[in-house]
Amino acid sequence: MKNVLQLSFYNPTLGKLSFNGVIEEIFNYMKKDPEKFYEIVVGCDSSSDERPAFPVALVCLKKGRGGRFFLTKIQYHPGEKKFYNFHQRILQEVFLSCELALKFREAIKEKIKNSSLSLNYQFQYIHADIGADGSTKDMIKEVVGLIKSNGFEAKIKPEAFAASVVADRFS
Repeated sequence: MKNVLQLSFYNPTLGKLSFNGVIEEIFNYMKKDPEKFYEIVVGCDSSSDERPAFPVALVCLKKGRGGRFFLTKIQYHPGEKKFYNFHQRILQEVFLSCELALKFREAIKEKIKNSSLSLNYQFQYIHADIGADGSTKDMIKEVVGLIKSNGFEAKIKPEAFAASVVADRFS
């Protein structure tokens, strides 16, 4: 994956944003209603073709009031990386989610620390596009362990909306 600062993100209302632009938008979104509780989550999906695209969604929810999402799409050049089966693709989805979540969590924490605001938010979940039913059920323990080893808690289907709904729309 490219350096996260070089990635381009998409929001349906705002269009194309940089990494720092996404941080600024999330901060401003929470700043407008600072007494509310916010939950920030990351999830990824992938297409099932030979050269899959990996849309990664960062979702900021204002509890009970909707939210905003920002999306980047990772695609590897031919010969750079191959995914021979769905198991490898699912692990790559989780890896990309963890990598982006770690960078976003640190940047958002730093942005809030440098402000005089006290914002009520949590950034502890990564949504994985796996579930107890279907072909991914045997991967639950492995995926949850990978997410936990990166300092996050895992959500799987049907609770994994950032991966199975938001990112899925762009895969």
